[in-house]
Amino acid sequence: MTEIVMSQTPPILHGPSEKERKYDRQLRLWAASGQSALESANILLVNSGSGVVGVETLKNLVLPGIGRFAIYDEACVNEADLGVNFFLDDSCLGKSRSQSLTELLLELNPEVQGTWYPNESVEALESVLASSPVFTVVMYTHPISPKQLSLLEAYGQEHKTPLVAIHSAGFYSYFQINLPGAFPIVDTHPDETATTDLRLLSPWPELVAFSEGLTKDIDNLDDFEHGHLPYVMILLHYLERWKATHDGKYPATYKDKTEFRRMVQSAARTNNPEGGEENFDEAAAAVLRTLVYPSLPSGLKEVFEYQHTDPVEQRSGFWIIADAVKKFYDKHQCLPLPGKVPDMKAQSKVYIQLQSIYKAKARKDAAEILETVRSMPGGQNIDPAEVELFCKNAAFVKLINATGGKISRADRLRAVADQEFSSDQTAELTLSPLSLLPIYLALQPTAHMTGLYSSSPDANAAANAISADEILRGVAELVPGAEQNERVIQAAREVARAGGGELHNIAALTGGMVAQEMIKIITKQYVPIDNTCVFDGVASRCQVLRL
Repeated sequence: MTEIVMSQTPPILHGPSEKERKYDRQLRLWAASGQSALESANILLVNSGSGVVGVETLKNLVLPGIGRFAIYDEACVNEADLGVNFFLDDSCLGKSRSQSLTELLLELNPEVQGTWYPNESVEALESVLASSPVFTVVMYTHPISPKQLSLLEAYGQEHKTPLVAIHSAGFYSYFQINLPGAFPIVDTHPDETATTDLRLLSPWPELVAFSEGLTKDIDNLDDFEHGHLPYVMILLHYLERWKATHDGKYPATYKDKTEFRRMVQSAARTNNPEGGEENFDEAAAAVLRTLVYPSLPSGLKEVFEYQHTDPVEQRSGFWIIADAVKKFYDKHQCLPLPGKVPDMKAQSKVYIQLQSIYKAKARKDAAEILETVRSMPGGQNIDPAEVELFCKNAAFVKLINATGGKISRADRLRAVADQEFSSDQTAELTLSPLSLLPIYLALQPTAHMTGLYSSSPDANAAANAISADEILRGVAELVPGAEQNERVIQAAREVARAGGGELHNIAALTGGMVAQEMIKIITKQYVPIDNTCVFDGVASRCQVLRL
């Protein structure tokens, strides 16, 4: 009797785990794969200046659960720190700032590991980089010494580690992402409405047969069946009628599509209790966005045309799959079908059948690409899930930093300056916002003045000695002539007034933006900014520049 009762007892339903409850919102954003990448991350912060914006960035990485972090900060906590850094209190005075910040950050999330430098066993930054596990991302705050910057840049190139520079002074800030080569993003999370790919102008045999089976006697269907035809079937049916009277051609121009839409709308029945048919309304609304021929998106075209300079990069899984997708496109003149069918009014049985047809086609396309991948050198060990993910997102793949290293920083900055200052001259006529490049230029001459912006007791006196004229002379070395620009002069005066001091609200906002972009890089999801983001706290706006 007991055995019978046990066999009839339904299985115990397990609710979400403690971790799933803790990270519920972010799991909805980047799923378990993204959380796993985050928990495997190892972040280094090289902290300097007043040290606020760096720790604010770390706070926003510790809370969602990065695996571990390290802080390298040579300063000791003084009275000035207590006035600008909310992570420090009176008990920290005189202590190592890196240790105090690490201990307080770890209180935010017990699952995160953290350490600090210099300490009893490791003193120099060189030793930190040599003795630690490879860092996933290295970020540093300005001002930084040229020697430390060279060490970090060499480390980034050797280990293919992204570097993130952050600078905050007064009401201004910027951060700059330096990627060690092209950085591809497959899971870009495009808008749901943009992912619909129904291939109505290039249907495959199974879809055509299914459509003809449902609509061959469309005019004699009863009202229920007529009012529950999926709009995909409606459009396919009336496209064939259109072709019969238009020399076998699909509607191509806007005028043609408008006429075709009226043709679909006129076919809806109005003698029913609702006074119309929702499925025909859906079909008419979908005409302009779905009656398009397959094309190669600009982002994927950039991937296909990218010229490799690093043999190791070329042999990575992403590029092998990309080459296979390119071969598929060259053969079929279309991308692999994503296989997703949007919601629509239809009988459940019919809708499920329609879904199955699209999914089967998507699986067939992915299988063909996987076979190509397997035939390529290095493709034998690639996970089929990677191929499937690429196929689903092929139209929205994005390549960041595709031109990195091909143009010197100095030449790129001057080219951007010419373009931005030229745009400013016509901004009033075009109702465009003014460029924030002047803020970036004004901050640059102070980026390596570590003696001036240290946290030593006499730092304020030294920092206040920096004049706007000195900053403008530094600007002239970067972009000749820019020091005469009125907005650059205004920005230089604000930087000089701030004297290297950070405002905590500006640092907190900037830290949130930086952490968001770092999470995109770590999880390889969504699209990170390409290069530099400048923030103007006076006007409360930011701008992305490719410098």
